Amino acid sequence: MSGEIAIAVEDVSKSFGKTEALKRVSFQAMTGKVLGLLGPNGAGKTTAVRILTTLIPLDSGNATIQGINVSAHGAQIRKIIGLAGQYAAVDEYLTGRENLELVGGLYHLARKEARSRSKELLFKFDLEDAADRQVKTYSGGMRRRLDLAASLVNRPPVLFLDEPTTGLDPRSRIGLWDSIRSLVSEGMTVLLTTQYLEEADQLCDNLVVIDHGQVIANGTPDELKTSLGGDLIEFSVIKRELSQHAAEVVAKFALSAPTFESESGQITLRPVGDGTHSLANLVRALDESGIAIAGLALRRPSLDEVFLSLTGNSPDEANGN
Repeated sequence: MSGEIAIAVEDVSKSFGKTEALKRVSFQAMTGKVLGLLGPNGAGKTTAVRILTTLIPLDSGNATIQGINVSAHGAQIRKIIGLAGQYAAVDEYLTGRENLELVGGLYHLARKEARSRSKELLFKFDLEDAADRQVKTYSGGMRRRLDLAASLVNRPPVLFLDEPTTGLDPRSRIGLWDSIRSLVSEGMTVLLTTQYLEEADQLCDNLVVIDHGQVIANGTPDELKTSLGGDLIEFSVIKRELSQHAAEVVAKFALSAPTFESESGQITLRPVGDGTHSLANLVRALDESGIAIAGLALRRPSLDEVFLSLTGNSPDEANGN
């Protein structure tokens, strides 16, 4: 039921030799919601997923899914979870239908039930027309949808998605987002790791940011954006040679010094209190200084900027792109 804790992680630690992958990590995922795990490469996100899906043991701490202890009852856990990793785990020499029926057999479904469930999932993920084609003929987006379908054969109430849209084109990514939203609307709990902050902003009800194996922030996307302390004002001036002077004129409207991008000519003030009031004052100050504005925008911080503030890296730098 909504409002109940589906996943509880308490003081979980995990080391590989001398490397501490997780250091007393704690977080919760609520039933029927999407929890996003964010962090640079090597931060510990995938280690957390592997522990929760019983692929590796934890060293210390406690983790439960729907009240079932992950360490003590691995077989029970595997009956109530689904997992779709970064790379589609499907057999490319089998057809889409054969892949799903094979997974059904692994879950000990009767042959008739496995066929019925496969047909249902092929329809749900718009793969009916390709159902009897070998998977090696599928596009990347189709493979990813089939992999997601395979993770749902046993009707798990909790689903783990480890960077599920990596490598997909924008259209396929948006299509997969719609599929995830549909699952959540049916009451499924999803734990999602992603390197796309737009994806986290679109899908996640709550976020946990992990860096160097520790939780450094958590909250809703809006709460994390608000944590930066205010809105941003971005503008450029018609005469590029006046940019430096313009930055000096408006510096008093922000708590930190304005930044200037020489390539685009954009000047950014962050953070500003009472954004609309500051915006009016900024326009007035520039007008009184005889500086004409080319473009002007007031906006909230993005998750990219939150990520940069928390980890010291941009998302692309953090993920080695």
